Amino acid sequence: MNENNNMVCDLETGVCGIAGENEMELIHFNQSRKKITLYYVTDPICSHCWALEPVLHRFVAQYGQYFTMHTLMGGLLESWNGFADVKNGISNPSDVAAHWREVGEYSRMPIDGSLWLTNPVWSSYPPSRVFKLIQNIDSGLANSFLRRIREAVFAFNQNIAEEEVLVDIVNQLSLNGNEIVKQSFSSNAKELLEQDFDLVGNLGVRGFPTIIMVNAEHKGVKIVGARSLQDYVNGLKQVLDVGELLPKQQPPLSSLLEKEKRLFSKEIEVMYDVERADVNDFIEKELLLGSYQVKEILGESYLIKN
Repeated sequence: MNENNNMVCDLETGVCGIAGENEMELIHFNQSRKKITLYYVTDPICSHCWALEPVLHRFVAQYGQYFTMHTLMGGLLESWNGFADVKNGISNPSDVAAHWREVGEYSRMPIDGSLWLTNPVWSSYPPSRVFKLIQNIDSGLANSFLRRIREAVFAFNQNIAEEEVLVDIVNQLSLNGNEIVKQSFSSNAKELLEQDFDLVGNLGVRGFPTIIMVNAEHKGVKIVGARSLQDYVNGLKQVLDVGELLPKQQPPLSSLLEKEKRLFSKEIEVMYDVERADVNDFIEKELLLGSYQVKEILGESYLIKN
């Protein structure tokens, strides 16, 4: 050992290290510990929000330590009475089917869409009110509920405005589906949803998905539409006013599947930088045989937990 290093083990201070090291001192790390508020404005039947899921999950998984996230319901469809989406040529339920298929094919997040021809969703408010009630109980469970109803309506063609569909999904979260869906017709549930609408209006949001990041100085960035991971990282850097961010390691696939219960191929590709052709090999390497099943829907494979 080089004696010039002045390494000592001091019985009184309990330190093994460089001689003269202070026992206690005030230090400054040149690393931001700021945390911002992130508002995610969405709606249960927003197809572009479904397309954003892979990127948003990775962004939250790797950069969530920098922000507190609040999911807000935007109220996309109160009813078909007077509704029109001129840009996408939508004025009645049957017009939605082709638009949804287009989004699904482009994003590779499976979207069936044929329910708009056979059993159309008449309003996105019923699942939104249920979301708000669950969010009042547990925000984590509310996010799980939002994920389940999106899977139901987009991939599995279920009408999430129907009470029996909502009850079943809430029950899957180990909550009382009948009671919560019954409460969703109450004035309290409607008030909770109206509070979201008021805040969304105050934030100046007019389209979904929209992500707004705001710092302690009330300066922020608004990102509209389903964007790339780098767009959200760049926005976060601007709001935090830092040069670089330190992303967390992506969660193991086993942990992610345990949480989500179902993962589509595109989500695995985006989360782990895996090519589509290599997804099955990646799954076999990461997961124990017998702990999962690989299925297919609408030309896309998906993974479910056994």
